[in-house]
Amino acid sequence: MQKDSTCLLYDSFADLLTYPTSSIWQQAETCLIQLRESHPEAALALEMLSLNLQQHTLEQMEELYTVVFDMQPVCYPYVGYQLFGESYKRGAFMAQLNEAYHAFGYSAGRELPDHLSVILRFLGLDSANRQGEFCEALLNEGVVPALDKMLRAFEPQSENPYFGLLTALRSVLTYAPEKEFDHA
Repeated sequence: MQKDSTCLLYDSFADLLTYPTSSIWQQAETCLIQLRESHPEAALALEMLSLNLQQHTLEQMEELYTVVFDMQPVCYPYVGYQLFGESYKRGAFMAQLNEAYHAFGYSAGRELPDHLSVILRFLGLDSANRQGEFCEALLNEGVVPALDKMLRAFEPQSENPYFGLLTALRSVLTYAPEKEFDHA
């Protein structure tokens, strides 16, 4: 499998979209460094998370994560939920994801297969895989529309650090594929 800078960036975003641990400060800094080099516009949005982290304890960030992603259904970090709600279509979507994951020897672990961080790690497995038809559709018809819906839950110009994180991710996902094709 071939990891490129975009794969590593997806992994960094996946780290930041999981429940915060004591390494969240380092994870944010790593992601910010990667963004400054490749996506300066997204780096500006992510700086909100980085600055906010410096002002909060781990316990406060855990509480904020819970409020944003676990207690407001409109911001659940599950792509299938954002696209289909709790319907049979979400179940079919998760079955498709599990099939694709299995084909690559990838596992969602204890998380549901449509969790945003799980999908990002899958997309970050291999640059050739990411450019395949399934992954392009997953990205453009799944992840990006789900992020758009999640971002609508926030007030415009929100100071919530997770708004900055989701905005930065949306920016990267929107512009990264175009840059990859330009170099082909």
